[in-house]
Amino acid sequence: MLPALPRKYHAASIWLLYAAGFVPAAYGFWLGATGRLPGNPVKEFEHLLGLWALRFLVATLAITPLRDLFGINWIRYRRALGLLVFWYVLMHFSTYMVLDQYLNFSAILADIAKRPFITIGMAAFVMLIPLAMTSNNWSIRRLGPRWVKLHKLVYIIAAAGALHFAMSVKVVGLEPWSYIVLVAALLLWRPVRPRFNRWKRGSNGRPQFTRA
Repeated sequence: MLPALPRKYHAASIWLLYAAGFVPAAYGFWLGATGRLPGNPVKEFEHLLGLWALRFLVATLAITPLRDLFGINWIRYRRALGLLVFWYVLMHFSTYMVLDQYLNFSAILADIAKRPFITIGMAAFVMLIPLAMTSNNWSIRRLGPRWVKLHKLVYIIAAAGALHFAMSVKVVGLEPWSYIVLVAALLLWRPVRPRFNRWKRGSNGRPQFTRA
Protein backbone atom coordinates (compact mmCIF):
# COMPACT_ATOMS: atom_id res chain seq x y z
CA MET A 1 0.00 0.00 0.00
CA LEU A 2 1.29 3.48 -0.87
CA PRO A 3 1.94 5.88 2.01
CA ALA A 4 -0.92 8.31 2.62
CA LEU A 5 -0.41 11.93 1.63
CA PRO A 6 -0.81 14.27 4.63
CA ARG A 7 -4.21 15.97 4.58
CA LYS A 8 -2.69 19.46 4.46
CA TYR A 9 -1.31 18.68 1.00
CA HIS A 10 -4.57 17.33 -0.46
CA ALA A 11 -5.79 20.61 -1.99
CA ALA A 12 -2.36 21.44 -3.41
CA SER A 13 -2.03 17.98 -4.95
CA ILE A 14 -5.38 18.36 -6.70
CA TRP A 15 -4.36 21.71 -8.20
CA LEU A 16 -1.05 20.15 -9.21
CA LEU A 17 -3.01 17.43 -11.02
CA TYR A 18 -4.97 20.08 -12.93
CA ALA A 19 -1.75 21.87 -13.88
CA ALA A 20 -0.04 18.67 -14.99
CA GLY A 21 -3.19 17.54 -16.78
CA PHE A 22 -3.15 20.46 -19.20
CA VAL A 23 0.54 20.03 -20.09
CA PRO A 24 -0.13 17.58 -22.99
CA ALA A 25 -2.62 20.02 -24.56
CA ALA A 26 -0.26 22.98 -24.18
CA TYR A 27 2.69 20.99 -25.52
CA GLY A 28 0.68 19.69 -28.46
CA PHE A 29 -0.51 23.20 -29.30
CA TRP A 30 3.08 24.46 -29.18
CA LEU A 31 4.19 21.65 -31.49
CA GLY A 32 1.43 22.51 -33.93
CA ALA A 33 2.06 26.25 -33.78
CA THR A 34 5.77 25.75 -34.50
CA GLY A 35 5.17 23.30 -37.35
CA ARG A 36 6.52 20.27 -35.50
CA LEU A 37 3.48 18.03 -35.76
CA PRO A 38 3.76 15.51 -38.62
CA GLY A 39 1.26 15.25 -41.45
CA ASN A 40 -1.86 17.34 -41.01
CA PRO A 41 -1.15 19.35 -37.83
CA VAL A 42 -4.81 20.10 -37.14
CA LYS A 43 -5.79 16.43 -37.36
CA GLU A 44 -2.78 15.43 -35.26
CA PHE A 45 -3.66 17.97 -32.55
CA GLU A 46 -7.30 16.94 -32.65
CA HIS A 47 -6.27 13.29 -32.28
CA LEU A 48 -3.91 14.11 -29.40
CA LEU A 49 -6.66 15.89 -27.46
CA GLY A 50 -9.12 13.05 -27.98
CA LEU A 51 -6.57 10.45 -26.95
CA TRP A 52 -5.76 12.28 -23.73
CA ALA A 53 -9.46 12.63 -22.98
CA LEU A 54 -9.75 8.86 -23.24
CA ARG A 55 -6.68 8.36 -21.04
CA PHE A 56 -8.09 10.60 -18.33
CA LEU A 57 -11.42 8.78 -18.63
CA VAL A 58 -9.70 5.44 -18.07
CA ALA A 59 -7.87 6.94 -15.07
CA THR A 60 -11.18 8.20 -13.65
CA LEU A 61 -12.78 4.77 -13.93
CA ALA A 62 -9.69 3.11 -12.43
CA ILE A 63 -9.93 5.02 -9.12
CA THR A 64 -12.48 2.67 -7.54
CA PRO A 65 -10.85 -0.65 -8.61
CA LEU A 66 -7.47 0.61 -7.39
CA ARG A 67 -8.97 1.22 -3.96
CA ASP A 68 -10.87 -2.07 -3.89
CA LEU A 69 -8.04 -4.27 -5.11
CA PHE A 70 -4.90 -2.58 -3.84
CA GLY A 71 -6.00 -0.20 -1.10
CA ILE A 72 -4.81 2.86 -3.08
CA ASN A 73 -7.21 5.61 -2.11
CA TRP A 74 -7.10 8.34 -4.75
CA ILE A 75 -10.81 9.16 -4.56
CA ARG A 76 -9.94 12.82 -3.92
CA TYR A 77 -8.59 13.03 -7.49
CA ARG A 78 -11.61 11.56 -9.25
CA ARG A 79 -13.44 14.86 -9.71
CA ALA A 80 -10.34 16.55 -11.13
CA LEU A 81 -9.76 13.67 -13.54
CA GLY A 82 -13.39 13.76 -14.63
CA LEU A 83 -13.22 17.49 -15.30
CA LEU A 84 -10.01 17.01 -17.26
CA VAL A 85 -11.92 14.53 -19.42
CA PHE A 86 -14.56 17.16 -20.10
CA TRP A 87 -12.07 19.91 -20.94
CA TYR A 88 -10.09 17.67 -23.26
CA VAL A 89 -13.23 16.53 -25.06
CA LEU A 90 -14.34 20.15 -25.34
CA MET A 91 -10.94 21.10 -26.82
CA HIS A 92 -11.09 18.04 -29.10
CA PHE A 93 -14.43 19.04 -30.60
CA SER A 94 -13.56 22.75 -30.64
CA THR A 95 -10.49 21.91 -32.71
CA TYR A 96 -12.64 19.85 -35.07
CA MET A 97 -15.30 22.56 -35.41
CA VAL A 98 -13.04 25.64 -35.57
CA LEU A 99 -9.69 24.60 -37.02
CA ASP A 100 -10.83 21.65 -39.12
CA GLN A 101 -14.32 22.68 -40.31
CA TYR A 102 -13.96 26.49 -39.90
CA LEU A 103 -17.37 26.62 -38.18
CA ASN A 104 -19.08 25.32 -41.31
CA PHE A 105 -22.12 24.13 -39.41
CA SER A 106 -23.79 22.50 -42.40
CA ALA A 107 -20.69 20.35 -42.94
CA ILE A 108 -20.45 19.63 -39.19
CA LEU A 109 -24.09 18.53 -39.01
CA ALA A 110 -23.62 16.41 -42.12
CA ASP A 111 -20.61 14.73 -40.51
CA ILE A 112 -22.56 14.05 -37.31
CA ALA A 113 -25.44 12.54 -39.29
CA LYS A 114 -23.41 10.49 -41.80
CA ARG A 115 -20.23 9.41 -39.98
CA PRO A 116 -21.06 7.04 -37.11
CA PHE A 117 -17.86 7.61 -35.14
CA ILE A 118 -18.57 11.36 -35.05
CA THR A 119 -22.20 10.67 -34.07
CA ILE A 120 -21.01 8.51 -31.17
CA GLY A 121 -18.37 11.02 -30.13
CA MET A 122 -20.81 13.93 -30.16
CA ALA A 123 -23.33 11.93 -28.15
CA ALA A 124 -20.65 11.21 -25.55
CA PHE A 125 -19.75 14.92 -25.42
CA VAL A 126 -23.38 15.92 -24.89
CA MET A 127 -23.68 13.40 -22.04
CA LEU A 128 -20.50 14.81 -20.47
CA ILE A 129 -21.94 18.32 -20.16
CA PRO A 130 -24.38 17.66 -17.27
CA LEU A 131 -21.70 15.63 -15.48
CA ALA A 132 -19.24 18.52 -15.67
CA MET A 133 -21.88 21.05 -14.62
CA THR A 134 -22.79 19.00 -11.53
CA SER A 135 -19.23 18.11 -10.47
CA ASN A 136 -19.40 20.28 -7.36
CA ASN A 137 -20.49 19.90 -3.75
CA TRP A 138 -23.55 22.13 -4.19
CA SER A 139 -24.95 19.85 -6.91
CA ILE A 140 -24.27 16.76 -4.79
CA ARG A 141 -26.30 18.24 -1.92
CA ARG A 142 -29.01 19.57 -4.22
CA LEU A 143 -29.54 16.42 -6.29
CA GLY A 144 -29.02 13.85 -3.52
CA PRO A 145 -29.48 10.26 -4.81
CA ARG A 146 -30.23 11.60 -8.29
CA TRP A 147 -26.62 12.81 -8.50
CA VAL A 148 -25.34 9.23 -8.30
CA LYS A 149 -27.79 8.09 -10.98
CA LEU A 150 -26.82 10.97 -13.26
CA HIS A 151 -23.10 10.29 -12.93
CA LYS A 152 -23.55 6.67 -13.92
CA LEU A 153 -23.65 8.09 -17.44
CA VAL A 154 -19.86 7.96 -17.24
CA TYR A 155 -20.02 4.23 -18.01
CA ILE A 156 -21.91 4.86 -21.27
CA ILE A 157 -19.54 7.73 -22.07
CA ALA A 158 -16.51 5.50 -21.51
CA ALA A 159 -17.83 2.81 -23.84
CA ALA A 160 -18.71 5.45 -26.44
CA GLY A 161 -15.28 7.07 -26.11
CA ALA A 162 -13.40 3.82 -26.68
CA LEU A 163 -15.64 3.00 -29.65
CA HIS A 164 -15.25 6.50 -31.09
CA PHE A 165 -11.46 6.20 -30.93
CA ALA A 166 -11.41 2.74 -32.49
CA MET A 167 -13.70 3.81 -35.33
CA SER A 168 -11.75 7.01 -35.98
CA VAL A 169 -8.52 5.24 -36.93
CA LYS A 170 -8.05 3.57 -40.27
CA VAL A 171 -6.60 0.38 -38.82
CA VAL A 172 -7.75 -0.92 -35.43
CA GLY A 173 -4.35 -1.97 -34.12
CA LEU A 174 -2.86 -2.57 -30.71
CA GLU A 175 -3.50 0.89 -29.27
CA PRO A 176 -7.27 1.08 -29.93
CA TRP A 177 -7.71 -2.52 -28.77
CA SER A 178 -5.78 -1.72 -25.59
CA TYR A 179 -8.25 1.03 -24.71
CA ILE A 180 -11.23 -1.13 -25.63
CA VAL A 181 -9.99 -3.91 -23.34
CA LEU A 182 -9.15 -1.47 -20.52
CA VAL A 183 -12.55 0.21 -20.66
CA ALA A 184 -14.34 -3.15 -20.90
CA ALA A 185 -12.44 -4.47 -17.86
CA LEU A 186 -13.21 -1.35 -15.83
CA LEU A 187 -16.89 -1.49 -16.75
CA LEU A 188 -17.11 -5.19 -15.97
CA TRP A 189 -15.64 -4.51 -12.53
CA ARG A 190 -18.83 -2.65 -11.56
CA PRO A 191 -21.14 -5.70 -11.37
CA VAL A 192 -18.34 -7.82 -9.87
CA ARG A 193 -17.45 -5.24 -7.19
CA PRO A 194 -20.26 -5.91 -4.64
CA ARG A 195 -19.50 -9.64 -4.56
CA PHE A 196 -15.76 -8.98 -4.26
CA ASN A 197 -16.27 -6.53 -1.39
CA ARG A 198 -18.53 -8.99 0.45
CA TRP A 199 -15.83 -11.66 0.07
CA LYS A 200 -13.18 -9.19 1.21
CA ARG A 201 -15.15 -8.21 4.30
CA GLY A 202 -15.78 -11.86 5.09
CA SER A 203 -12.15 -12.87 4.74
CA ASN A 204 -11.03 -9.95 6.90
CA GLY A 205 -13.72 -10.43 9.49
CA ARG A 206 -13.40 -14.09 10.40
CA PRO A 207 -14.38 -14.69 14.02
CA GLN A 208 -11.52 -15.25 16.39
CA PHE A 209 -12.07 -17.97 19.05
CA THR A 210 -10.31 -17.67 22.37
CA ARG A 211 -10.37 -19.89 25.41
CA ALA A 212 -12.50 -18.80 28.36
